[in-house]
Amino acid sequence: MKFNKDEVCILIPTLNENLTIGTVVREFVALGYSHILVIDGKSTDNTVKTAREAGANVRTQSGKGKGNAIIEAFEVIDQPYILMLDGDGTYSAKDAEKMLTPLFLGFDQVIGDRLVNAEEGAFSRLNLLGNHMLNMLFKIAHSRDLHDILSGYRAFTRLAIQQMNLREKGFEIETEISVESVRNGQRIMVVPVRYSRRPGTATKLSPLHDGVKIVTTIYRLARVNNPMFYFGMMGLFTSLLGVLTGIYVLLEWMRRIDHIPLTILTVLLIVVGIEIFMFGMISDMLLVFHREIIREIQLNQPKNPK
Repeated sequence: MKFNKDEVCILIPTLNENLTIGTVVREFVALGYSHILVIDGKSTDNTVKTAREAGANVRTQSGKGKGNAIIEAFEVIDQPYILMLDGDGTYSAKDAEKMLTPLFLGFDQVIGDRLVNAEEGAFSRLNLLGNHMLNMLFKIAHSRDLHDILSGYRAFTRLAIQQMNLREKGFEIETEISVESVRNGQRIMVVPVRYSRRPGTATKLSPLHDGVKIVTTIYRLARVNNPMFYFGMMGLFTSLLGVLTGIYVLLEWMRRIDHIPLTILTVLLIVVGIEIFMFGMISDMLLVFHREIIREIQLNQPKNPK
């Protein structure tokens, strides 16, 4: 399917990507894309100069972190379609048409799935395992399988971006985008893309530190998207803690040792845990009711309002 490339903005967040950014930009220029925006996180190498020489429009972000860079870039893009990818050379410009075509067919967002077609050595075993576990957690917490929630290769309509309330400052931004897309009921397509090994540049993502932050983000954002999961996990943990203390109290009682304060704490933990779980059920029912009202309002709106 042919589409107007002048309606597309290629968005590339960078930080010290001098080794690869020139090649990435030139590949898109060669394919006929004229609107290429590099949003730079105050690189200390020649990333900005190299990107400009290759044909990109370069802006320096005011804040810090990948999330801030993407949020700032979204605010200045005028084109109706956005293709976002990292500037480290791991994604291929040849997949651009595959990523963009679904938008012109009515989809709101396209996610490039790296996990099914990754070059050998592109992922360490730890990173690959971590990605699969995070995707599974997302599926459980948000009731939607997006295959690769951490993918940096994404395409959006500008309207889809305007529906999102993005706040994450760091590498959790892809997770937040995925959550916001699901929350707003956007039409999302997942397509397989090539994912290459980093050509000599060091990764800026810390598997342990950033992994914990991503897990926390998935759980925290479930509060408004899947309250049954959010409060259910909290209630289950609290009740389980009460059961464990109760087992200890029971074993001690069998030895004729009383722990009155601990017994009271056990009862409180179990009761509070059950109450939190029930609050999750009520919140979930309210959320379903709210979504039904919104759907009815949208269905009853006139198609051509004057």
